[in-house]
Amino acid sequence: PFSGHLFLFRGRRGDLLKALWWDGQGLVLLAKRLEKGRFIWPTIAREGSVTLTAAQFAMLVEGLDWRTPTS
Repeated sequence: PFSGHLFLFRGRRGDLLKALWWDGQGLVLLAKRLEKGRFIWPTIAREGSVTLTAAQFAMLVEGLDWRTPTS
């Protein structure tokens, strides 16, 4: 966790998202709960991690379906 990467975790029901991030001085815990709907979660790779682009991450955190963006 000291690498500067952001680690995201989704709650069982899918409406809660928690993030862990090392800011250089301490570990930061962020949480977001959706009032309606669920976070669209990526399919987990064999190694247990997924890399998202900045745009995919932004849409995931907003509760949007980032898998099929429309123009």
